[in-house]
Amino acid sequence: MAPYSTRGVHGQTVETIARRIVGGSVPPGTIIDTAALQQELDVSLTVLREAMRVLSAKGLVDARPKRGTFVRPRSDWNLLDGDVLHWQAPVVSDQFLAELGEVRAALEPSCAQLAASRRTDEDLAALDAALEAMTAAGQDPDLAVAADLSYHRALFVASHNDLMLRLEMVLQAGLARRDQMVHSGPAADPVPVHRAVVEAIRDADPDRAQTAMRHLLDVAAQDAAAARS
Repeated sequence: MAPYSTRGVHGQTVETIARRIVGGSVPPGTIIDTAALQQELDVSLTVLREAMRVLSAKGLVDARPKRGTFVRPRSDWNLLDGDVLHWQAPVVSDQFLAELGEVRAALEPSCAQLAASRRTDEDLAALDAALEAMTAAGQDPDLAVAADLSYHRALFVASHNDLMLRLEMVLQAGLARRDQMVHSGPAADPVPVHRAVVEAIRDADPDRAQTAMRHLLDVAAQDAAAARS
C-alpha cells in the first residue's frame, strides 16, 4: 500500500497530522483545534473530517461530545498497523523492539512446537522454499525481508491452528518493520538458525523445534541490537 503522503490532499493531511501525533509534538490527551488545523493546512472541512476518520480507525484520535477531538493514549494506538509503523519511521524505538520480542517469544516457540507435531509435506515444502529464498536473497534487503516474512508465515501455517495464524497476520507488520531495519545494512547469515527450526520440524521433534526457535529469537534480538548501535 502506498504511503498516505502520495495519495493527494487527503493523504497528505492524514500523514501530516499522524506524524505530529506519533512523533510526540501533539501528545496524548491534546484537544485538537480542528478549525485552526483546517486553516493551517488549507484544506476543506470534508478533507479534514475524512482524515480524522482514518486516524480514529487506527486508534490515534477520538471525538466526544463537549470534549471535542483529542489524541488517544498510545496504548490505544494500533501499533502494528502498517501506516502507524510507517509514521514512526525512520526510527524503530527500543520500546517497540522490546515489545515485539516479547510477543514473538510468547508465540513462536509454541508455534514451532505445534508445527513439529502437525506439519504436512506441503508445509515442509513451503518452509524449504522460504529457506531457499533466504539463501538467494543474500544482502539484498528487499528480498531478505520478503523471504523472512514468507518463512514465518509458513511456520504459522504449519501449526494448523487458525487462531495462531490470525496472530501471525497481526505480527507480520511489526516483523516487517524490524526486518527492514536489520537488513538495511550488513547482516549475519540468517539461514542456519532458521534451517535448524525447519530440520526439527521435519524430524517431528517438538521439543527440539521449540528450543531451536528460542535460539533463533535470541539471535534476532542480537541482530536488532547490532543494527541499532
